[in-house]
Amino acid sequence: MENCIFCKIINNEIPSNKVYEDDMVLAFKDINPQAPIHILVIPKKHIPSILEISKEDDTLIAHIYDVINIIAKKENIDKTGFRVITNCGQDAGQEVMHLHFHILAGRKLGTKII
Repeated sequence: MENCIFCKIINNEIPSNKVYEDDMVLAFKDINPQAPIHILVIPKKHIPSILEISKEDDTLIAHIYDVINIIAKKENIDKTGFRVITNCGQDAGQEVMHLHFHILAGRKLGTKII
């Protein structure tokens, strides 16, 4: 996607502080962290939101959760806990229309929204 900031990060047109990368996924530190640890995990395939995930993406989505587990262990938050958030649409706070997962940790996070 031509004007997608995350696609530009994937293509190394915009620098990022990478935490993990393979042929399907990129993870990097958020530039506006909402917690001491705030990492974004994005598929390299441009998918605008969770609503655009297709059956062909099953392996990719499962892999994203595998990567989240790898990152949790690497960041030593697997024992203390972390939150994974995916926003869908503007009303939910999705600012970049490229599917992404926030990993938040490093302190006791507030009460649950639901």
